[in-house]
Amino acid sequence: MEIEKKTILITGANRGIGHAFAEVCASYKTHLHLVMRSPVEGLEKSLLSKGAASVTIWIADLSTMQGLEKFVQETQDLKLDILFNNAGQLTGGLFENQKIEDIHRMFFVNINALVHLTHAFLPRMLSRKSGKIINHASVSAIMHFPCASTYAASKAAVYAFTNCLRQELKSTGVSTLTLITPGVKTEMFDKIDDLYGEHLKLDLPSVSPKQYADMIKEAILHDLPELVPSGITGLNLRLAQHLPGLFEKGIRRLFTRER
Repeated sequence: MEIEKKTILITGANRGIGHAFAEVCASYKTHLHLVMRSPVEGLEKSLLSKGAASVTIWIADLSTMQGLEKFVQETQDLKLDILFNNAGQLTGGLFENQKIEDIHRMFFVNINALVHLTHAFLPRMLSRKSGKIINHASVSAIMHFPCASTYAASKAAVYAFTNCLRQELKSTGVSTLTLITPGVKTEMFDKIDDLYGEHLKLDLPSVSPKQYADMIKEAILHDLPELVPSGITGLNLRLAQHLPGLFEKGIRRLFTRER
């Protein structure tokens, strides 16, 4: 799918991958619709200077049904070429120590909001026989670590949802792209050690948000159904898929329940 001059909506666009992808898209003279919880000073001006045809900032709280429904109502006439469900939250640690309110909020953003926005915008894409839905599924959807129980569950749900949707959309002109996201050096990535580190010692390789945004761009241009990591992360991903017992055995050496 071409990107140039397309209308693109990105959730969680104020930082990290969302911000980096908005910058990549700006150079293609796109019409950007950026969703975030609070405004970022100078963001619109910066993206226009990088070539964006237009930039619209939407302030919305996607962690509550009220905020989500308000945003859907405000954008009921918006026709998109690309919907990038990028917003996400991270939970972690021993399951019994995770705060239940944090778990519910994370599930709402990572799953409910993603499904809700897809449900809102997909019919308009189908009526035009054109469009792409990009969903973040993460390596955690497949590589199941201790201390990642709730987060991995949310990403496994996104992975299954998008795979099913891809099959439903065959021959409609609308496609999906599942991001099996590896370590990307964002604020969320920096929280992993704080949440997991007491019990699980991981030395995760990472790429910059700009590098990953470029990879997403290439996946769109080549109409890939999935963006899968390469290198050591890709090898571990295939191990988790095809030899889960061996993968789990290796992970157990890195996990200690008692500290």
